[in-house]
Amino acid sequence: MVAIRKANEEGHRRKFLVVVDETPECGRAIVYAARRAASTGGVVVLLYVIAPGNFQHWLGVEDIMRAEAQETAETTLAKAAERVRAAARTEPEMVIREGQRSDEIMSLIDADADIATLVLAAGTSKEGPGPLVSSIAGKTAGSFPIPITIVPGNLDDDALAALA
Repeated sequence: MVAIRKANEEGHRRKFLVVVDETPECGRAIVYAARRAASTGGVVVLLYVIAPGNFQHWLGVEDIMRAEAQETAETTLAKAAERVRAAARTEPEMVIREGQRSDEIMSLIDADADIATLVLAAGTSKEGPGPLVSSIAGKTAGSFPIPITIVPGNLDDDALAALA
């Protein structure tokens, strides 16, 4: 069952969810979401998902790898947050989760009824729009609990500002 979104109710704010990773197109999604949030009085939620480790029998190695992954997540989110602030002078929410990316995206959407839109950016390479767009928009778009906005990866900041 799909949870009712509360973004339009008193005391709530519309949230634009961006899944942060190291792909070049991610920056396009961040700028668009920041501009859209600013123009609607909303908030950007930046989600970084750490892939689950598979080192249960090497506990020392797992601890080191988990700490490194956490540090990478924090650094990447800090850069993304700066991009949000620069694009729209608004303060984003930052979330780090560990697990399968698609599961964690759905879990966060289920947990936060203010998240109203998932913002993704399509890659511009010949290999296709990118793994996130392909896996979420391509396979689950018809049953996804919130709208998905796919930003073309070739748009510059000015074009994104005009659209947002």
